Amino acid sequence: MAAKQFSVLPQHLGIIMDGNGRWAKQRGLARSEGHKQGSETFRKIGEYAGNLGIRYITFYAFSTENWNRPETEVNAIMNLFDSFLTEAIDRLDENIEKGIRLHFLGDKSGLPDELRSLMDFVEEQTKHCNKVHLNLAINYGGRQEILQAVRAIAKQVKLGNLNAEQIDEALIADHLYTAGQPDPDLIIRPSGELRLSNFLTYQSAYSEFWFSDVLWPDFTEEHLNQALSDYEKRHRRFGGI
Repeated sequence: MAAKQFSVLPQHLGIIMDGNGRWAKQRGLARSEGHKQGSETFRKIGEYAGNLGIRYITFYAFSTENWNRPETEVNAIMNLFDSFLTEAIDRLDENIEKGIRLHFLGDKSGLPDELRSLMDFVEEQTKHCNKVHLNLAINYGGRQEILQAVRAIAKQVKLGNLNAEQIDEALIADHLYTAGQPDPDLIIRPSGELRLSNFLTYQSAYSEFWFSDVLWPDFTEEHLNQALSDYEKRHRRFGGI
């Protein structure tokens, strides 16, 4: 689909990919089929958003709470991550040519060794790309992210490398997974749910939100166009007038 033209675009777009399981249930399919279809939507929307000129795109793929789901579903999701990473490596030259840098947000230590190795390799190979920053939040939780940032800062204070008076918002931001990236301007959540679900908790203080009843596997470029059209009309005051 040809990219639409917008007068104003978010510099950073966040998307909570929700509704895969319900999509599958409505069709009498296994939940894993919903996640499989959702992964195709992820590829389609990610490519389209990049072509629009959005520089930072963060997809919420797997939360720290998602480990509580049935083992078969978790395994299916991990297999999809493996497939995505394998494909990313196969298309590495193409992605580098397009200027796509891959970041993985979250606690990698909780993931299988093979996945961590693939993630580290892809991040290293694309670290010089700067046209599109594609963030995939895996084993991610906003509160957990803040906790690890506070611990890292506290360690520096304990070592005498930092005074408590030097701690400010910029320092905290520098210790988040999104260090060096702008805060999300717009966060999209499909599936009819009206909450953040621990997504970019610190960074979303002044984000605009757009909600839709459409389940993620059915989310299209036109839905994204609608969200961006609505965003164009909003007046962001950041506490001012």
